[in-house]
Amino acid sequence: MNTPRKLRLGPLPRTESVKLTFTCTASLKAELDRYAALHAQTYGEAVDAMALVPHMLEAFMAQDRGFRSARKQSNEKR
Repeated sequence: MNTPRKLRLGPLPRTESVKLTFTCTASLKAELDRYAALHAQTYGEAVDAMALVPHMLEAFMAQDRGFRSARKQSNEKR
């Protein structure tokens, strides 16, 4: 019996894409591939690991209290 999963990163929205290139360790790439496979299994749509990276970074930044606080202070100074 498969139990429903909830991943931190939900289904990907349809957005305009921008090419992102970065270097990472082989182990991180393997983990991204595993996450992409789990994401596809969970949401029923295949997705390339690289397509997940911008969404993961966005989610990470949204949850970073220090970054949110600094951004809020920066916006207040404008």
